[in-house]
Amino acid sequence: MRAASDNKRAAALVGISVNRVVLYSFAMSGAVGAIAGIIVAPITGTSYDIGFIIGLKGFSAAVLGGYGSMTGAVLGGLVLGVVESLTAGLISSAYKNVLAFVILLLVLFFMPNGLLGEREMERV
Repeated sequence: MRAASDNKRAAALVGISVNRVVLYSFAMSGAVGAIAGIIVAPITGTSYDIGFIIGLKGFSAAVLGGYGSMTGAVLGGLVLGVVESLTAGLISSAYKNVLAFVILLLVLFFMPNGLLGEREMERV
């Protein structure tokens, strides 16, 4: 998939079927979306803005962990989930969404690359 997305012509020259890779990519993304919908549907009610808060929390988890790092995004999601659960249990469940976005803002202010994001080196 990476070869087909980076350079289609070179991937085709080494024998990778680019059209098949694109088809499989769309099929896998549809399957992941369907599984996520099946998991989330019983937990949440139905409304017009159902995916907004979930998408925003997913984005904040990815930024918290490091936007380019898959392990950082998973770690960010776990940290954010634990912090939300502790906030709901210890303080109030009304503040759990607020605290998630305050953490997002703090990370963006003080660590813009996230917890495990790549650090850019500056040449002098």
